[in-house]
Amino acid sequence: MSANASAMFRGRRIVDLSIAIENEIISDPVPFNPKVEYLDHSMTADQMAGFFPGLRTEDLPDGEGWAVERVELITHNGTHLDAPYHFASTMDRGQRAITIDEVPLDWCIGPGVKLDFRALPDGHVVTAAEVEAELARIGHDLRPGDIVVVNTRAGDAYGGDGYVDAGCGMGYEATMYLLERGVRVTGTDAWSWDAPFTYTADKWVADRDPGIIWEGHRAGRDIGYCHLEKLHNLQSLPGSGFDIICLPVKIKAASAGWTRAVALVPEEGAA
Repeated sequence: MSANASAMFRGRRIVDLSIAIENEIISDPVPFNPKVEYLDHSMTADQMAGFFPGLRTEDLPDGEGWAVERVELITHNGTHLDAPYHFASTMDRGQRAITIDEVPLDWCIGPGVKLDFRALPDGHVVTAAEVEAELARIGHDLRPGDIVVVNTRAGDAYGGDGYVDAGCGMGYEATMYLLERGVRVTGTDAWSWDAPFTYTADKWVADRDPGIIWEGHRAGRDIGYCHLEKLHNLQSLPGSGFDIICLPVKIKAASAGWTRAVALVPEEGAA
């Protein structure tokens, strides 16, 4: 770490909040899984030699080319930040919804707050009262610019086949509770900010109420916001007193961008 970086992070540890993009783990519904093709040094020697007329592959050091990967992704693979445009065509009650390249970067760096909902069952829809109770438990009053992340049971389920269906979700009123207090970036360790679709589908069949479908996401129609999905290591964070950085990849007019989200957590005993 450089001297400048050391000074910036002195007394704080960096916690990686991101999952890796990989082939083996089911982190998305089957049609949307990422695909990574690995080309090693021996596979690309001819490719490298082709840039230099007369160069033979055996002339290269150890006969090797470069390592490179060919990746097939959607913008919602891996740990990513959703833009308001993902939720609906409008935000802030009728304004055009902004895309990921238009998201203010100051939204993406701020004080972190963690709500621990790991005890809530899969498919549960979190209410505003439950958010308020958890904030009281950790002793935190929300401030504009706070980045609120939700630790669900999905964090422990990651790596298994049931990950996509694990964890509770944030309902409309719970999401609005945060947004009305100035929160503009939220996050979850689950596949979705909302409850897993398998549970919502059962409720839909029973009640035929379309208002329950993607209700947490749709809160962005009233107040524009972003959220992180497929976070990791949230169980290692305190309730508050840390910072989050989650700058998204800048993709023109896109609904989301991948991010290497990190938390800066004070070391015990640090001044």
